[in-house]
Order: sequence, then C-alpha cells, then structure tokens
Amino acid sequence: MKNRRPEWTPEGAGDAFASRVTSPTESQANPKMFKRNIAMDLETLQRGVLSGNRTVLSRAITLVESNSEKHFKLAQELLKKLLPASGNSIRIGVTGVPGVGKSSFIEAFGMHLIEMGKKVAVLAIDPSSTLSRGSILGDKTRMEKLSRHPDSFIRPSPSSGVLGGVARKTRESIVLCEAAGFDVILIETVGVGQSETTVRSMVDFFLLMQITGAGDELQGIKKGIMELCDMIVVNKADGDNIQRAQAAAGEYNNALHFIRHATPGWETRALTCSSLTGDGIPEIWKAITKFCEITKSSGVFEKRRLQQTADWFEELISEAVLSRFFHRPQIREKLPQLRKQVAEGKVPVAYAVSQLLSE
Repeated sequence: MKNRRPEWTPEGAGDAFASRVTSPTESQANPKMFKRNIAMDLETLQRGVLSGNRTVLSRAITLVESNSEKHFKLAQELLKKLLPASGNSIRIGVTGVPGVGKSSFIEAFGMHLIEMGKKVAVLAIDPSSTLSRGSILGDKTRMEKLSRHPDSFIRPSPSSGVLGGVARKTRESIVLCEAAGFDVILIETVGVGQSETTVRSMVDFFLLMQITGAGDELQGIKKGIMELCDMIVVNKADGDNIQRAQAAAGEYNNALHFIRHATPGWETRALTCSSLTGDGIPEIWKAITKFCEITKSSGVFEKRRLQQTADWFEELISEAVLSRFFHRPQIREKLPQLRKQVAEGKVPVAYAVSQLLSE
C-alpha cells in the first residue's frame, strides 16, 4: 500500500469548523453569513482538501455546487488554487439502465481498488423529481462498506434535470477530488441511455453495464451508446445466471465487431462480473490498467483530456451568454408577454425569438 498523506484537521475542528463552513441549508437561510464564513476560510478549505480531509472536501464541493452568484467567485478562487494538484487520477464513467446494479458494482469494484492501495472517490448522480425537484441522495446506503472506509469518498449530487443525469458541477467536483489525492474517480450516472454523451465528455474510460435479456446482436448495434463505451460489463453473472451472462457477453462482442471503437488504439470488448461474489472484478481493473498504458503511450489519453477541457470551456461560454441574456432587464420584462402570445398562438415562435434578440 502506498504512503498516505496524513489527514489534516482544521484548527478548532468539529463544531467550531462547522460553524465557519456551513451546510447548503444554512447557506440558503443566511447567504450573507455563508459568504463571509467561506471567504474567511478559503485557505482552510485549500489546506483541508490538499490533505485529503473528507469533511473539508465535502464543504468545498458544497461551495462549488452552490447556485448563488455570490459564491461563484469564491468557488473559482478555490479551484484556481487547487488546479495544479489535480489531473493525477483515472476518471471512469459507469452507466447502465436502472436496476442493472451500478451501485453494487461500484462498491465491489471500489473495495477491490482500496485493497490494492488506491483511494477511491464516487460522484453519484441521483435523479431529481421533475415535479418537486427533490432527490433521495441514497447512494451511500447502497454502498455501506465503501462509504465507511477511510480511503473512499462518496458524494451524491442531484441531477437537477440536467441532460444525461450529470450534475452541472461534476467536472469541478472531479478537480477537487483529484486535489484531495484520490487515485480513481468513479462517476455513476442516472442511466438514461442516449443522453450519456455528457458522461463521455468528462471521463477517460467509459463503462457500460448490461444484464442478460437486454437484446440480441442487432439490438446491441442499434444502441448508440455502445459507440461511446470502452467496455461493456454484463453484471449479475452468478448462480444460475452465469451461462446466460456469458452468452450475452458473447453476443455483445460479436456486435462490437461492426461498431467503431470509442478510443483509437483500444478495442472495446464485453466482460462478465458478479458484484455479489466479486468474480470478474479483478479482470475489469486489469483491462482498465491496460487501457491507460496503451492510450498514455500513444498520446490519446492526454489528447482526450485536452479536448475535454476545450469543450468544457466552450460549454461554459454558452452557459454564461445565456445567463447574461436572460438576466438583462429588457429581456426579463418582455419575455413573459411574448411567452404568453406564443402560447396563445398570436405570434409565430420565430418572430417572438427575433423580438427578444432585437432587445
């Protein structure tokens, strides 16, 4: 096991520190106090994250995830300080339909990595209700062993209606986890199929989980997500289901011959595993390790990271432009009126948009 950085505890830890760095609920109740407390503790947050303190890391992610404009500058200052210490992990996206066993797999996989001396962070995206906007955030309860281990960190975040079930601040949370010294970052998505392109744009290795009975070779080819993944894992290969899982993996491997592989120089293939027994877990990690060796030696690994950062930059520009557009007083004044006229069929949609743009 490799050497561990001693976990640093801020002076006056516990109640005193909690009073200085407040929770999301407290920040909403008293945003001015939250801003003042965080501003006083940027250095504290930086030192705590770099030392691998999980409590401080949680506070830092809370600051980054805040939707308040007042917290944005503080969060970016913290990220700027921590950016030089990031980038040293392997980022793995895990997706699949609900019920495929993503959380169970991540716990078994994470515990295997920890036994090998790795530090594992899990960013679990929890689906938000389209009506109440609330989330259960219950992934920790399904990863009981992993959540208790000192070399792991599990952060459930609400999807908040974002396409692909990926929280808007997931990329920044990755930077914080890497600065905290985590070797492997696992991103568990909601698993909504075609929209998982968002996950592919922020990870090094993309893992698609499947179960038996998901369709034949033709169905496999029709699933566009297979063109994005670096590995397919047929889960629940245990008991009476072993032969069916192996047959399904064989069908997927046959289908993959007709699909362009997601990563140059790497051949996507299907494996089986059991999160219950642990069978197949070591082979999956060996394949990921081989993937890193091949892509790093060829330069594909670094090229992908650079492209992802550039895409992130363009994405944030678009987001900022839209935000400023909708916050302009003229737009906020005219938008409800035009929206009503469009809904009532009084003006064409394109005409209404042109009226807004003319402002």
